[in-house]
Amino acid sequence: MINIHTLAAAALALSATTAFAAPEAYEIDAGHSQVVFTFDHHGFSSVSGLITGVEGAITFDAEAPETSSVTATIPLSKLTTGHEDQDADILSPDFLGAEASPEVSFRSTSIKVTGVGTALIEGDLTMNGVTQHVVLDTVLKRQEPSSKGVPTLGLEATTTLLRSAFDAGRSAPATSDAVKVRLAIEAKKVEG
Repeated sequence: MINIHTLAAAALALSATTAFAAPEAYEIDAGHSQVVFTFDHHGFSSVSGLITGVEGAITFDAEAPETSSVTATIPLSKLTTGHEDQDADILSPDFLGAEASPEVSFRSTSIKVTGVGTALIEGDLTMNGVTQHVVLDTVLKRQEPSSKGVPTLGLEATTTLLRSAFDAGRSAPATSDAVKVRLAIEAKKVEG
């Protein structure tokens, strides 16, 4: 027979485990994560591009999301607008300088929870050899095991970058200085 003291002890143990859940490590899944960017081309059209192969790590604390952290690298070699000449122009030495700076990196510095499953992730973004402070408006889309049973996070984040802030403002404002960026991130829990 279970007495009241045993039940109370079990309840305390369970609540202690829940209240002090440890942060969990996740690895960004490069095959299911991407960056989409859009800019205005001389007022004639909106051009969109895609960068795949995003890698990095997320330390996620479901009980205290503001203590979580994110690092990511985005390989410019995986950039495409669907037009080779335009890609070469974007990656050229007098624009993004991809040969000298082949990747974009991000490291979070703080997280401000704004609602259930939403946050502003602030951090340092380095591109074209220049580091700037940016804010990612982020939504936690899903947190549960994948179809293969692996605990998985799904995140979407948006921001607007000024090309000129990263010494890549050539032909602005004819081609817009502002670039809208959307990140779709899937991350799998690191086992062990």
